[in-house]
This record gives sequence, C-alpha cells and structure tokens, in this order.
Amino acid sequence: MSAEGPLFRVVRGVPTAEELAALVGAVVARSRPAAVAAPVAASAWARSGRPAGTGPATGTGAWRTSGLPR
Repeated sequence: MSAEGPLFRVVRGVPTAEELAALVGAVVARSRPAAVAAPVAASAWARSGRPAGTGPATGTGAWRTSGLPR
C-alpha cells in the first residue's frame, strides 16, 4: 500500500483470518465503481413490428379509428 500506515485496524476483538478476509473482500467490492450495463438494442425484426411514432389511439372514438387504414 503506502508508507502512511494501514488502511484499517481492528480496535476490539481478535478476528480470525477468515473474518479479516471477508472484511477485505467487502471493502474491495465497495471501492470498485459499479458497472453500468449497456442498453440492448432491439433487432431490426423486432423494430419492424412497431413503427416509430405510432401508438394506440386514445380519446373519443378511438376504437372506431383503430380499424381505419393509416
């Protein structure tokens, strides 16, 4: 590490090697930046089924206009 001293120290108790290893593992896991998953793009086949900008009709008479050609 550095010449400054230990990163942490045990103030009370006598931890076992397994307990210290668990503590170090938790500190290391928390110090890493969280990985952000990249958004999954829809395939061309899936996009063709839902054209952009067309959503279900809403309002008065929407059920009637849903059957009309676009």
